[in-house]
Amino acid sequence: MLDNITKDTTAVFEQLIETAKLHEGSIVVLGCSTSEVGGDRIGTHSSMDIAAAIYDGFFDLLKDQGIYLAAQCCEHLNRALVIERELAIKLNLPIVNAVPQPKAGGSSATTAYSRMDDPVLVEHIKADAGVDIGGTLIGMHLKETAVPLRLPQKKIGEAFVASARTRAKFIGGARAVYDPELL
Repeated sequence: MLDNITKDTTAVFEQLIETAKLHEGSIVVLGCSTSEVGGDRIGTHSSMDIAAAIYDGFFDLLKDQGIYLAAQCCEHLNRALVIERELAIKLNLPIVNAVPQPKAGGSSATTAYSRMDDPVLVEHIKADAGVDIGGTLIGMHLKETAVPLRLPQKKIGEAFVASARTRAKFIGGARAVYDPELL
């Protein structure tokens, strides 16, 4: 089961990177319920083993491409995000004081915290794209004008996967011309 979770996660993130046209410096927010992946109701059976299998499927892929991860904590930490300190400084984001745990932050955020080089928590971010595994509601952490993606890989374990990218806002009116590279 864990090998399939890793394989499916890799597929989701490869599809996301390609479809969302992510590049070095892009930010991806991840919301993940390991309970849902394991077939249980969100928040009821947090699993560090499932989180490890998920992170094995994408963490190095993002890092190798210079794409930042923002791992969303659960509601017990007010959906704060685990990010690298470097990104918090670059974006001038206020750091908050908490260390995620499986039952307060969630197994996914706990795993992110343990795998990052210099992790910190922030309350808000405006990510370029996102993956929501198990209905964790990541929309609050995406830039405005989110565009849902219909990726071929629709589930990881027993959890449904929703994903989105963002695009630049359209401004102007009937005479405006838009850059197709920003669509």
